[in-house]
Amino acid sequence: MTDRQNRVGSKIGSAGVAGASESNVDRRERLRKLALETIDLARDPYFMRNHLGSYECKLCLTLHTNEGSYLAHTQGKKHQTNLGRRAAKDAMEKPDSMAPLTAQQQQALKTGSNTAPAFRRNIIKIGRPGYKVTKVRDPGSRQVGMLFEIAYPEIAQGVEPRYRFMSAYEQQVQAPNKAYQYLVIAAEPYESIAFKIQSRDIDRAEEKLWSHWDVDQKMFTLQFFFKHDQRMLSSSRMENAPGYSAPGTQMANPLNPFHAPMRTAA
Repeated sequence: MTDRQNRVGSKIGSAGVAGASESNVDRRERLRKLALETIDLARDPYFMRNHLGSYECKLCLTLHTNEGSYLAHTQGKKHQTNLGRRAAKDAMEKPDSMAPLTAQQQQALKTGSNTAPAFRRNIIKIGRPGYKVTKVRDPGSRQVGMLFEIAYPEIAQGVEPRYRFMSAYEQQVQAPNKAYQYLVIAAEPYESIAFKIQSRDIDRAEEKLWSHWDVDQKMFTLQFFFKHDQRMLSSSRMENAPGYSAPGTQMANPLNPFHAPMRTAA
């Protein structure tokens, strides 16, 4: 019987031929090590960590559980194809670019979408603006709200401040808390500022939610009101109902002639 284990050139303890799953794991590990030598995640514009702790590729809109999975994705065909399409679109939309497109770039433009990518301008921020916050109440509906006054004396020419209400799970500065939401106001070249408010429904009626930009005074004004809480609204309706008396008070029965309200001596 032939001894195949101790023959010349054999390795002691070697296993059989690797399967498809083992080969895939080994390939992804090699790609991850290769990407670590060429890619800096801190400078990658398409690498993003979401609020769930996982990682996303903003170019391909893919989700990854760890950094190794993202690095292996960057060496794949899908990511490389999207990079070629983005480079071709950048070359087409540059007004000072006179170099002709290569055949690969032209093919990427034909197979890609016609929508223009959103560019992020590099603007030097000059600090935070001054602001004033005032609590207000509607005298008619008794709704509570807030009035914001933000001064932008050095705002860029032709820029108007913008605002939006942001959920606590959208921001990445503080730990998410469902009891609060954020009002974000932005105007270049100032830094964006956010106000932490209660997570209640905003009354988006035209007379309840409004903003005004004073071009002469460079003052942005925003006012909003919260919607009524259902529990507070039901209690106020009960108090205003006819025949209602507060707990602990004696109510006279108008149908009982022997039960008359007490009179105090003069």
